[in-house]
Order: sequence, then C-alpha cells, then structure tokens
Amino acid sequence: MIKKVRIIFIIIILGFSINLFAFRDGEKLTFDIKYGVVTAGQAVLQAKTITYNNTPVWRITSDASTNSFFDKMFKVRDHIESIWQKDKLISLRFTKQMNEGNYHQHRIHRYFPDQKISTYSRYNFKKQTWREKTIAIPENTQDIFSAFYLSRLQKLEVNKTFLVNVTADGKSHVAKVLILRKERIDTIFGNVECLVIKPDLLGEAIFKQSGEILIWITNDEYKIPVKMESKVIFGSFKAILTKAENVDLKVINGK
Repeated sequence: MIKKVRIIFIIIILGFSINLFAFRDGEKLTFDIKYGVVTAGQAVLQAKTITYNNTPVWRITSDASTNSFFDKMFKVRDHIESIWQKDKLISLRFTKQMNEGNYHQHRIHRYFPDQKISTYSRYNFKKQTWREKTIAIPENTQDIFSAFYLSRLQKLEVNKTFLVNVTADGKSHVAKVLILRKERIDTIFGNVECLVIKPDLLGEAIFKQSGEILIWITNDEYKIPVKMESKVIFGSFKAILTKAENVDLKVINGK
C-alpha cells in the first residue's frame, strides 16, 4: 500500500539574504506519516556537525520506517544521508539506501566541486555489482537534502520562484519552487504562520508523485517544515511534525 515513502526530503529552493543561524547543531525533527486518519509510519530528519576528509561538514540524515501494522503489507526502511560542507555550503556526498517492500536501492553520489564532476555509483542487487559513471555538474550543485537546508538560510517571499542546481540519481537539473501563500495552521509550536511551498521537481523526484506536493514551513528565520501533503501512486498522504529537538521555537503542543 505504501509505495516509496520518502518523507520530508523535498527541494525547497534558495533565494538571497543568508541567515547562518537558521538551525542548531543537533536539530532533530520527527514526523508521523499518515494515510487518511491512519498513521502508517514515522520519519526522522537530523543535522549534526562532523568531520569529513578533514573538513567540517553537516551530516544530514533521514530515516523513514513503517510501523508494525504496515510492515505486514509493505515494509519500509529507508536511510538517506547528505554530507554538506559548512563553509562553502556545497554538497560533497549523497547516499540513499531504500528498502521498500521488494524494492531495494543503494546509490551514492560523490561530488568534486573544484573539478565540476560527480561520480555516481549504483548497486545492482540482482548481479551484486556496482555500476559507476562520472558526470559533469554545474557550480554550486546541491543534493536534495542540502538544497532543503540551504533554503532555510534564505529569504523566501510569496509569489517568488527560486532556482537551484541539483544533482541526484545520476542527473543534474535546475529545480524550482514557487512560494504560493501564507497560511496559519495548528502545529506543535501552536498556531503559527507558515509559507506554503510548491516544488516543481524535474527528473526523478523523491516521491513517485501523481500530483503536486505542498509543504508548510514556519514563516520565520528558522523555516521549520511542519506539514507536507502529496498524492502518490496509491492515494495521498500527509507528514505531520510531532516532535522537535534542539530547535529555537518553543514546542507548545507535542513532546
């Protein structure tokens, strides 16, 4: 029933006026994945500082899983990771390990910004071998996660469209997002004003979507994602933020 549940990993695109303090080291966001009124699983998004090749980086990870009830119908265990250089705000590595029912995927992008290339490795589970290719990438290329976190450092305005170069799944493309409107909704931070964002995802998206994706982020300097709605192959779902740790907004309704 659940097909490719990959939650809250959306491309929200950049503008200008960088705020370098939009999120804390160790921020952890937990979301319930709902199909109708039923909670199908959970997704956790985290950002921590580590050292990668002697360089300070953000390690951004997400882990999505179905609960024990949905495991019987369609078991999901997904892990996605981005290594994002802190000083230059560029992607250095992007890894996906997807296990969704009988579908399995393991892909790794390694980015070399100075050479403007990326090596893309894709594992063939049937042959148990890796296939690798090298592709050219434009300047300031982001992966899907780094593009999301980069957006949280920007000034986003209603009726503005923003562009960013994204390289994922062996392809580079320009992604764009439209900031649709402001809207107040009930969240774990109380009733807050949000920006409603509609990404126009080119190439292979995070979701096998059959309709638009809408994302609600807090309309402040933190731009915390609190809700997402989308139509997928087997219907539609919502992702609702239920827990936030190491954030600057005060949690009122939640844990």
